[in-house]
Amino acid sequence: MSRVVELVEHAPATSHVLPDAVGRALAEARIVDASPDPYAPGRWLLRAGSKVGAVSVGAADGEAPVTVRVTPKVPVARLFFLLGHSLAPKDPWQEGRVEVDDRRELLPALAHAVERQIAAALRRGLLQGYRSTEESALVVRGRIREADQIRRRFGAALPVEVVYDEFTTDIPENRILRAAVERLLRLPGVPPEVRRRLLHQRTRLADATPLIAGRPLPAWQPSRLNTRYRPALHLARAVLAGSSPEHARGGLRIDGFLFDMNKLFEDFVTVALREALRGSECTGALQDPHHLDEADAIRMKPDLVVYRPDGTPLAVADAKYKAEKRDGYPDADLYQMLAYCTALGLREGHLIYAKGNAPHAAHRVRHAGIVLHQHALDLDQEPTALLADIASLAHHLVTAPPP
Repeated sequence: MSRVVELVEHAPATSHVLPDAVGRALAEARIVDASPDPYAPGRWLLRAGSKVGAVSVGAADGEAPVTVRVTPKVPVARLFFLLGHSLAPKDPWQEGRVEVDDRRELLPALAHAVERQIAAALRRGLLQGYRSTEESALVVRGRIREADQIRRRFGAALPVEVVYDEFTTDIPENRILRAAVERLLRLPGVPPEVRRRLLHQRTRLADATPLIAGRPLPAWQPSRLNTRYRPALHLARAVLAGSSPEHARGGLRIDGFLFDMNKLFEDFVTVALREALRGSECTGALQDPHHLDEADAIRMKPDLVVYRPDGTPLAVADAKYKAEKRDGYPDADLYQMLAYCTALGLREGHLIYAKGNAPHAAHRVRHAGIVLHQHALDLDQEPTALLADIASLAHHLVTAPPP
């Protein structure tokens, strides 16, 4: 039977009895901060960082595997809102309508939500579409691939190299859903009743070709026909793109699913700000590449750069998933933002944090005339209030003083 270690995101380190091989595997995979407890042999000090979810580490010598669960500080329903808005801000599911149950643990809630959305997507049957197929055939179907016929058959009449469009359920949308279901079925901590429903959905999606591990997801385009699939596809993308280590090291296998809250917060803030700017004449560029020096040797990539209609920079912002400590935010963040403002020729820069002691602070840099703003977003509030704070921040960005 699996042993379970419960941790909370960014909580103080706690001591746990672990096999040394498991402790080393957790440390090497950077799932949590792990080190031997100096005061208790056979115990390890574990501290969760910004990665939340669950992983299972298979123990050697027939010992039971160890499951490590990291609970996020924000409510699971709020986490799903952040995820939804960053993936698809214009789709209705981001408004909190994705059913996540009343579960407090992330992985069970995610599995439940994915299964429910796939069930809703398939309620009227599997989506079908046209897929282009190339094959060698004894009869002509579709179009003859003349160049391939000459190169491969050297003038022979049969077989014929043809290409045709086939109306089938083996399309990217169904392949992605199948891959997400199979991924969830391999993860630890999926409740038995949800696992049974996922097995049923996998049976329904059996005709979709499995995805090949390590290759990019097949592309799909939003359309009127796949509207009912979109919530499920967005969640499936999150399942497949999540940090989920799967490897064997020292005879141990690590398998699990982890959300990186740093990236989730950054994606939410930047996408939400870009959407809030659509009502103005300004535009926002995400992960906008620039250089600090004149020789273009020092690269920098701010999370968000706001541009005027004429293409000149107006504001720069960086999102940091850090809670303010008693002595304030890290000075390194301010130095980084000062570099951004200097290279872009801006008089103001904006650092956006997940939470703080005050909603706003400003620092004027000596001899530079640059003001560095630190904003704090409270994630533990209703989505409408959170988006209102984002809109207020976007207004602050577009009313920045000219350089």
